[in-house]
Amino acid sequence: MTINYSLRHFANIFEQNADLLPDNPAAICGNSTLSWKEYDDEAAKVAQFLSNHGIGEDSKVGLYLHNSNEYLVAHYAAFKVMGVPINVNYRYQSNELIYLLDNSDSEAVFYQGCYASQVEKIRGELPKVKVWIQLEDSTPLLEGSHAYGDVVQNTTPMPRIERNEANIYMLYTGGTTGMPKGVMYTHGGFVNSMLKTLKGMGVDVPDELADIKDTILNLHENGELAKSFVACPLMHGTGMWLGGFLSHLLGGCVVTTPNLGLDTQLLWKEVERVGITNIIIVGDSFAKPMVKELDRAVAENKPYNLETLKLIYSSGVMFSADVKASLLDHHDMVLMDAMGSSEGGMGSSVSTRADGAATAKFRLNPGVVVVSDEGEEVIPGSGVRGLIGTSGLVPEGYYKDKEKSDATFKEFNGTRYSFPGDYALVEADGTITLLGRGSNCINSAGEKIYPEEVEEALKLNSNVYDSLVVGLPDERFGNKVVGVVSLVENCEIDEAELISSTREHLSGYKLPKNIIFVSEVMRAPNGKADYKWAKKVAEAELI
Repeated sequence: MTINYSLRHFANIFEQNADLLPDNPAAICGNSTLSWKEYDDEAAKVAQFLSNHGIGEDSKVGLYLHNSNEYLVAHYAAFKVMGVPINVNYRYQSNELIYLLDNSDSEAVFYQGCYASQVEKIRGELPKVKVWIQLEDSTPLLEGSHAYGDVVQNTTPMPRIERNEANIYMLYTGGTTGMPKGVMYTHGGFVNSMLKTLKGMGVDVPDELADIKDTILNLHENGELAKSFVACPLMHGTGMWLGGFLSHLLGGCVVTTPNLGLDTQLLWKEVERVGITNIIIVGDSFAKPMVKELDRAVAENKPYNLETLKLIYSSGVMFSADVKASLLDHHDMVLMDAMGSSEGGMGSSVSTRADGAATAKFRLNPGVVVVSDEGEEVIPGSGVRGLIGTSGLVPEGYYKDKEKSDATFKEFNGTRYSFPGDYALVEADGTITLLGRGSNCINSAGEKIYPEEVEEALKLNSNVYDSLVVGLPDERFGNKVVGVVSLVENCEIDEAELISSTREHLSGYKLPKNIIFVSEVMRAPNGKADYKWAKKVAEAELI
């Protein structure tokens, strides 16, 4: 039966894709492949199971899972019932899990079997959760939970339904500037935004969504459907938005690996095995190890075959110009560096062999402004720093937090913008130089110092592999800059020499007063900075 409904809902578009491309791969994880028909059928079965347990429109569904086909299926199933999938950080401990699942009002939770003991600890504190579904591994099924495999085997698919494009879609932030917050969008608005992103990537996306079927069929006939390897976690926006949504909206395939962490040998082997066209990463924390593995393979005269790879797409963390150049030395492709947050996209930078891009310099997206602390739009080339504001796709707000919503999503010159807290300089040519999140700003003797700027200057030294910068109390200046640094393998440099070399790139007041050397700079699984860890290291060493 054909149902007429708006395509401005992710579930509706995915269902159309299953009808158009039933035998094409939709999801690949290791040795497991789901065709679009299988993907749709499995999601429909999980959706019916959720419906049987009272999960429906606006119900929240927690996904406490590693990257997998099952993650994508559960996410899609929540969309099918017009529910709201909730991304859960699998590194969270009991108190953090309780906070997130309670704050989001989750009524169903899918969890990785290896976290069964953690679930057993917390489920008594979460009375709103009606049903727990355990993804099988070697862990015995927790009493009172349902095995994912049994759900799929014993449930008939849910019939397709009409859906409202005003249905809420939500992504929880990582909580780097406070407790995690649910950023709310509508399906209609978010679908439009994703299609604009595809158009910005050079994909010939139709102006009318009703015509997208022809675009998908043309891509299929020309052998141009994307196969996107999501190297970062699906639980974060970069993974789901740039890897999941952008691929699936146009009938492409999402490729993941069940392995936790970045395995660069596996990544490049998957490019060869599957014919990957796109890789989704998070800045240097992924790109540097990827380059190292490519270098190793070439040195051993066993280079990887990268002929299908067209694009590496990064967001969330600095993607340095020299690392981009090293990737392009190995393969002719496009490197897209997106600047944004859970609260909206701000700008982008594109690098090719013919046209490179400087570190942290971006072209502003249409409808983006930079506003000074005095409330005036920053004039290009003025040297004034300002907050970046994005219009267009502005979130509906933070879930259950009007105060923070009003502070972040507000009008400027009659237009509603999102101001998530990122500062930038607007250069004379209209590009911007990203400075960093204002909440991480270090105030030293009245001067504002942004950690990201200092971190990138430190990493310009060839001995430095990674760095984070934090502020510590200082009797004379109020706060002082401290660098936490890891070195390239078999390289050495002392504190004074590193500070001296950094002086070539920074004003004196921005220089670190101390450098703490560590074997590894700790980051979250998505590559983002763990400033809480860095501050603890600095305090333990210097206070």
